[in-house]
Amino acid sequence: MNKEDYGHHISQQFNAELEEVRTRFLAMGGLVEKQVGDAIHALLDADSALAVAVMDNDQKINLMETRIDEELVRILARRQPAASDLRMIIAVSKSITDLERIGDEAAKIARYAKALCEEGESPRGYVETRHIGNQVRLMIHETLDAFARMDADQAFKVMREDSNIDVEYKTATRALMTYMMEDPRYITRVLNVLWVLRCLERIGDHARNISEQLIYMVKGADVRHTSYEVIEKKLSGSA
Repeated sequence: MNKEDYGHHISQQFNAELEEVRTRFLAMGGLVEKQVGDAIHALLDADSALAVAVMDNDQKINLMETRIDEELVRILARRQPAASDLRMIIAVSKSITDLERIGDEAAKIARYAKALCEEGESPRGYVETRHIGNQVRLMIHETLDAFARMDADQAFKVMREDSNIDVEYKTATRALMTYMMEDPRYITRVLNVLWVLRCLERIGDHARNISEQLIYMVKGADVRHTSYEVIEKKLSGSA
C-alpha cells in the first residue's frame, strides 16, 4: 500500500475526508515536534519565557487531538470504511494519542526547565540531555516523514532507534545517580534533569508506537510486542 491508495474512492468527498485527516494528523505532529524542540532549548538555554510558551501551547495539541478524534468518528459513522481505509483510521486514532502524550512530556520538560531557571542550573546532565534530545527529535521527524510517505521501512528504522535511546538513557541515569551520591548539594537540580531524561525516553517510546501503527496501516501487520527479526520478515513478505 502507498499514499495513492487512499485517493481512489468513487466518492470524492470520502477522498477529501481521508486527506483532511492525514493533513490534520501531520499538522498536529509538526506542532508536537516543535514543542519538544522548544522545551529542550528552554532547558539548555535557561529560557524561562520559552518554557512558559511550551506549557501554554499544550492546550493547542489537546484541542487538535479532540478535533481529529471527532472527524474519525464521523467517517466511521458515515462511510463504514473497510480494509486499508479502516486500518488508516485505527492507526491515526491510536497515533494521535501518542502525539498528545509526547506533547504532555514536552510540557513536563518545560516545567523542569522553568524550575531550573529559577533554582539555578544543574551542574551535570545537560550534555546527555542535548544528545538524547536531538535523537528523540529526529525520531519524531522521521516518524512523521514515514507517515507522509507511507514508508514502513523507515518506520521500522525508527523502532530500532528506540532501543538505542533506552540504552543511553540508562547509562546517563546511572552516571547522574552516582554524581548525586558523591555531591548531595545539587540533588534537587540533578533530579530535575533526571526527570527530563525520563521524559525524553518516554517520547522515544511514543515515537516507536506511532511507527508500529504506521507499519500496521501500510502492511496490515500488527508488530506490537514483536521481535525485530520477525518484523523484518513481515516487511520483506517472508512471514
